[in-house]
Amino acid sequence: MYDGLLVIDADAHKLENPLVLRDYIEPEYRDRIGLVVDSLGDQRAKIIDVHPETGKADFARMFPQPQGLGKGGFRNLHPDTTLGAMFNRVRLQHMDEEGVDVQVIFGTLNLMFSSILDKDLAVALCQAYNNYIADDCRGYDNRLKPIGVIPLQDVTAAIAEMKRCVNELGMVSVGVAPHLPVPHPSAPHAFPEIRTSKAISHPDFRPLLQTAVDLDIALGIHGGPGSGMVGGISDHMETFVLTHIFVQRNQQQMALARMIFDGAFEQFPTLRVGFLEGGCGWLPDLAHAFHEHWEKRIRDFDPKHPYRPSLMDFTKLMIQERGAHNNTNIISQAKNLFDLMWTKEHDPTKIDDASLYEHYDLRHRDPLEYFERGQIFVSFESDDPGPAYMHIAMGEVGKRLACFSGDYGHWDGVLRGCVKDAATVTNYDRDHLGLLLGGNALALYGDRLRQGLPASVTSQDPALSSTAS
Repeated sequence: MYDGLLVIDADAHKLENPLVLRDYIEPEYRDRIGLVVDSLGDQRAKIIDVHPETGKADFARMFPQPQGLGKGGFRNLHPDTTLGAMFNRVRLQHMDEEGVDVQVIFGTLNLMFSSILDKDLAVALCQAYNNYIADDCRGYDNRLKPIGVIPLQDVTAAIAEMKRCVNELGMVSVGVAPHLPVPHPSAPHAFPEIRTSKAISHPDFRPLLQTAVDLDIALGIHGGPGSGMVGGISDHMETFVLTHIFVQRNQQQMALARMIFDGAFEQFPTLRVGFLEGGCGWLPDLAHAFHEHWEKRIRDFDPKHPYRPSLMDFTKLMIQERGAHNNTNIISQAKNLFDLMWTKEHDPTKIDDASLYEHYDLRHRDPLEYFERGQIFVSFESDDPGPAYMHIAMGEVGKRLACFSGDYGHWDGVLRGCVKDAATVTNYDRDHLGLLLGGNALALYGDRLRQGLPASVTSQDPALSSTAS
């Protein structure tokens, strides 16, 4: 705890050992996952995938991608947290030292599973990982909360695995990729080098969202560099520094925008989603852009009746602009130009094209309402000043969106003083700080986390104890 306040790390990480993961996977897939050393001397996971052109299981892929555009990490083992990310004895020692009561634990290698082409292999990897991480985190007075992973390549299998993670393995949530990478329609044979994305909000994935609602769990959306997923601006960067600056936030921004404007939050008004490891400082600006475009291009926009000035006003202004000489020629030019721009043959009131009405079903719902309803959460790390000004930019709702994350186990996570630094970046009032350190994570992950809080926490805070019961 920090000054008597519950501290939940909403996005910590496991560094999976692929060789241990092999002990959990079905024997037929065991030889298709291993470790290799790349040309830079870094250890990477090697997965034998299905070749996109031949369909044969002979496509050797390294994760994260070691070079080229969208390059993944290298020299990325953190001296403070690598051992703790592998071994829970060290992890718990660090949690005690820093005052972290609970860690919600995502994987690292498994962030790449949704870019695997062989859907049967993807299903097997997800099942193996979930068994592995459930065993790994079991016990420890409920302080380690593993998050399952589901295969977007097979929606039916993903639904079954989501239910198994929650109902059989006792997990509080599952993680999903922001999208499934798919072949680009203009270059289907160049996949995965050239690709586009099938967003998590796509109609094909709506049964997954419905299942999360039925189970009353949050979805933790998590991307990653060098993963094979579409990375926005980062796809055009060839160094890891530049890739990493953009990849997480771009993937989360795209996922958030699609969830809103594809109508997923409208269809599922109680669905809770965490957009994780992308920071939070960008959220007020993006939320403003959502509202502005909704207001001007959806709510108040009438594509059937676009603005059209009168020919007389148009001609007068041309004469004034060009001068009084040769008015006859100017009048003729004005009429020709006017007719070209607003032809009777293309009368907009007579055009019947559904694409004119972009996101028309959302015309009665301001996107800002989804924030107010408690459907959208983001995470912040201890060196991120974003939470200090989100409530200034977004009002009171800005206090209820950001969840503390140490990003434990990853190269850019900060361990020493992480909770204290996050708590003292500005002079938070106590209620606001309580939300940032633990309350917002409880709101995101819901009753399955709240009711499974450690006894060491509930014994110190009667309010949490009574709520948990």
